[in-house]
Amino acid sequence: MWKVKSFYLLVRNINSHESHHLMLKCWKRKLSSTSPRFNQSHSTPRRKYDLPVAPDRTSSFTLPSLVFLLIPVTAFGLGTWQVKRRKWKLELIENLATRFNAPPQNLPYDLSELNEMEYSSVQVKGRFDHSQELYMGPRSLLVGGDAAGQGGMFSQSSGSQSGYHVITPFHLADRDLIILVNRGWVPAKMKNPEQRKRGQVKGEVELVGLVRLNETRPTFTPKNTSNTLLYRDLEKMAEMAGAAPVYLEATESSSVPGGPIGGQTRISLRNEHMSYIITWYSLGGITAFMWYRRFIRGIPLM
Repeated sequence: MWKVKSFYLLVRNINSHESHHLMLKCWKRKLSSTSPRFNQSHSTPRRKYDLPVAPDRTSSFTLPSLVFLLIPVTAFGLGTWQVKRRKWKLELIENLATRFNAPPQNLPYDLSELNEMEYSSVQVKGRFDHSQELYMGPRSLLVGGDAAGQGGMFSQSSGSQSGYHVITPFHLADRDLIILVNRGWVPAKMKNPEQRKRGQVKGEVELVGLVRLNETRPTFTPKNTSNTLLYRDLEKMAEMAGAAPVYLEATESSSVPGGPIGGQTRISLRNEHMSYIITWYSLGGITAFMWYRRFIRGIPLM
């Protein structure tokens, strides 16, 4: 009898415990559906027909982003422009070398042809009119087509080579025409022709010169008003000397003892476009990476 009673009490306790556990579980479930504290770890399962949500990229093209993007775009544009400039400069240097090294030709009778002959060598025969000399400067002495610190028959111990170009009217022997010839460079102390009488060539001479065209007046440079010119203004020079606006720069072979040093044509051209290309493309590449890192990946620059 006592066994039956004990079994009854055991079953009763078990049922009571299960009922209590079931009630507690129901209470927690109800509480979790209404309280946000118990809902934080719960996530709604994704349904099969839901499409993936694309990441929002609109934040990559804000005003600061677009302003920053102008830097690499502009740098790449300038680099490409320098590529074109380098190609143009190389063609110009090649054309200049071809004309400079070509055999001299006679001065054409149609002077308009000279507009297509700059830096071409021409040979002329005639005589100088030293009474109408013009001067252009101050100028530095050129040797081999580039600036020289020292050299020539007028070398100075101080290394200063400031002087003037002597431009003299030249009467052609084969026609009734007077042109202008830049005989070359003299130091400032010998600008006065009385200081270089030995170099004042008389009689008929033959010389070779390079055709040069008119020079645009540099910015902030005053206009030529006296016989000492600041830039190559052919119309003004021709008016002063009573000559045609034809201008030759005598070659070094025309130099005479005691006279101006010929060969004062600058034949070397600066070509630094490759360094500019590297600079602009490097800047464009670096800033493009910085833009991608900051505005696409969202990684701070610092």
